[in-house]
Amino acid sequence: MNFELYRGVIIDADFNPTLGSETGKIRPCIIVTNDIYNKKLPIIQVVPITTWTEKKSVIITNVTIPPTEQNGLTHLSIADCLQTRPIDYTERFKSIRGVVEPEIIRKINLALKLVFNL
Repeated sequence: MNFELYRGVIIDADFNPTLGSETGKIRPCIIVTNDIYNKKLPIIQVVPITTWTEKKSVIITNVTIPPTEQNGLTHLSIADCLQTRPIDYTERFKSIRGVVEPEIIRKINLALKLVFNL
């Protein structure tokens, strides 16, 4: 696996085709799989990123991400932890944007604990 694809990296991935209410199109997402898997398997687990709205911001499993030079986002965004999904990076990976800040990863960890009742 590409050594740059590690937990916390924001990549652009092509989520098409989708079914039902799944998140679609080419969009940024955060790699949340641990780095042992990231180095050995073509399947990585990601959290899709979507445009921030006030309605989305009050959902406790959504994490607000402000744009920074480090993360490569261009506008206020939401990590939608309810839409976490595995992807085959060899098929869906488009590009690397940046890396999320440690505080954002901590918030995503808490959101994932809620989503999966851990």
